[in-house]
Amino acid sequence: MISVLTLAGAAVFAGCGNRSEKANARPAIDLANLDTTVRPGEDFYAYACGGWMKNNPLKPEYSRFGTFDQLREDNLNQLRELVEGIAAAPAENDPVAQKIALFYRMGMDSVKRNAEGPAPVKEELAAIEAISDEAGFSRAVADLHHEGIFPFFAVGVDADEKNSSMNIVLMQQSGLGMGDRDYYLQDDPDMQKVRDTYKAYIGRLFTLAGYAPEKATEATDAVLKIEKEIAEVSYPRELLRDSYRNYNKMPVADLAKSSGLVDWNLYFRTLGLSGLSEVNVRQKDFYPALDEALKDVTLDQRKAYLAFNLLDAAAPYLSDDFADASFEFYGRAMSGRQEQQPRWKRALRTTDGALSEAVGKMYVEKYFPASSKEKMLQLVGNLQTALGQRIDSLEWMGDTTKAKAREKLASFTVKIGYPDKWRDYSGLEVKDDSYWANVRRSNIFDMDYQLADAGKPVDRSRWYMSPQTVNAYYNPTTNEICFPAAILQPPFFNPEADDAVNYGAIGVVIGHEMTHGFDDQGRNYDRNGNLTDWWTPEDAARFRERAEKLAAQYDAIVVLDTVHANGHYTLGENIADHGGLLVAHAAYRNSLKGKETPAPIDGFTDEQRFYLGYATLWGQNIRDEEILRLTKIDPHSLGKWRVNAALRNLDDFYSAFGIREGDPMYMAPADRVMIW
Repeated sequence: MISVLTLAGAAVFAGCGNRSEKANARPAIDLANLDTTVRPGEDFYAYACGGWMKNNPLKPEYSRFGTFDQLREDNLNQLRELVEGIAAAPAENDPVAQKIALFYRMGMDSVKRNAEGPAPVKEELAAIEAISDEAGFSRAVADLHHEGIFPFFAVGVDADEKNSSMNIVLMQQSGLGMGDRDYYLQDDPDMQKVRDTYKAYIGRLFTLAGYAPEKATEATDAVLKIEKEIAEVSYPRELLRDSYRNYNKMPVADLAKSSGLVDWNLYFRTLGLSGLSEVNVRQKDFYPALDEALKDVTLDQRKAYLAFNLLDAAAPYLSDDFADASFEFYGRAMSGRQEQQPRWKRALRTTDGALSEAVGKMYVEKYFPASSKEKMLQLVGNLQTALGQRIDSLEWMGDTTKAKAREKLASFTVKIGYPDKWRDYSGLEVKDDSYWANVRRSNIFDMDYQLADAGKPVDRSRWYMSPQTVNAYYNPTTNEICFPAAILQPPFFNPEADDAVNYGAIGVVIGHEMTHGFDDQGRNYDRNGNLTDWWTPEDAARFRERAEKLAAQYDAIVVLDTVHANGHYTLGENIADHGGLLVAHAAYRNSLKGKETPAPIDGFTDEQRFYLGYATLWGQNIRDEEILRLTKIDPHSLGKWRVNAALRNLDDFYSAFGIREGDPMYMAPADRVMIW
């Protein structure tokens, strides 16, 4: 369970490596990003980001594009330079470079893929069609799971949350092509429109695969029937945040007694897990409920569902008619994008995903020297000190819990830039047979890499993101925060910027990741990463009271038309945003001790620049379809509310910009929430 900060990350003193002069000359606060026709007290997000939004209209290939996405775009161009250089002339004595080159070339070869049509999946489809009994069905489910396709449920390996030094096989609900149960169960025109488009997409895939019209219709109906049943028994996303409810370690024999969905011994044996004794069944009620829901589903209907899962996973890597069908549904209907991204971007992302650390090693060598790690560690240390001070000063927390919280904070593992040891890709076979075959082999290679850890000690040196990923994360079972190299550049850290701006940007993001260790989920794990209650009952009750008040604030937000934000689903990220702001501001004030307050720059005080530095990270344009989709599936609040809703709780923000009662940004002091 990694609390990944999808729309934030961390950056550091990144005046490092081959940063271009243009990047290093980037202004700390670009005045063109502001919209001064809006008062800060009216809508701070529009004030701080309105100029950027006006100057960066959405391109047809995007459903959302913001300053964060711009960094990803810049990073993608760096990766393109690396990979296309390798593809043009792979070193003969470097087998990994040759794999990168061939994988990318196969992704770019549309002529070959269009000539192949559905041929690359025909053998797998035939194997599914040949299933004649329950044993064959169980093996087929395991085979799909082995290649990273998860009908019905998903399987993986992670730390045992109550014995965090050891890995355990875990299972969790899955199997919904539209991603969230609301798309199947919610009865409104928007959801019905998506369902109708999904039905057409399913039928299109079966038709492209060569199914006769009548059989394609029957298969489509079977898929929709099964996914509706899965949705009915799936946990709502809010319940998936309950760490204790989602921890259910049991013997495999007990799982077999509770559920006959598959032959579990045969299933695990097919995955290479013979003799597996126990498993963490995260949503234990899901499996017997699904058994009951599917009791009238025939074997042929289940085979159609497996076939669709295969086609759906393979479609982006097959001929253009398959890829276009996938885009029309997932890109256009669900997200509002108007056109596919260029082929080179799609091929590059797939290559990067298949050989991530191999590409990352080359990326780091060119763009991120080891010296930057030390600078980042220093800044992280400053934030840890500030969070410790805030814990000590909390009026709502007692001394016993404070001592435990300080122990956990002191035990954080900090990972910066890139791993100390790199993954070995010698076992990954890349060939010129088909693009899908390479993607499939890569998925199996990754699954084998994960499953090999079952029952073994946790490798705490392992990274869960590649160095070239523009992101960051906190992992509760290893109690670690990680900041990959690619995020360590403007706008998160700008070597030309003043300290106030950098603390408002990277500082908040580092504080955000630290606060994840103490959010509504992270607080349930101790210094060693074990799921255990280290809080006094009184302090836990006071935490829940404050967290519930914060959730209610976000529940009240209308994101589009009559659709509200989900303050309980986004609670962990909202707590982390709020805590990150408070901790980074305290760290910035600590840095000024013994110094004169900096003079205003561009007419803005240092306090104002701190909050402008933060708001700059979240400027974005977004389509209505994407607002609705992200509100259902993303545990982060939308960019506008990561600014306005978070800042309304901070007393120092009011002072910095003169926010007064009657201003839309104003919230009465009694209604403001302070947790960390």
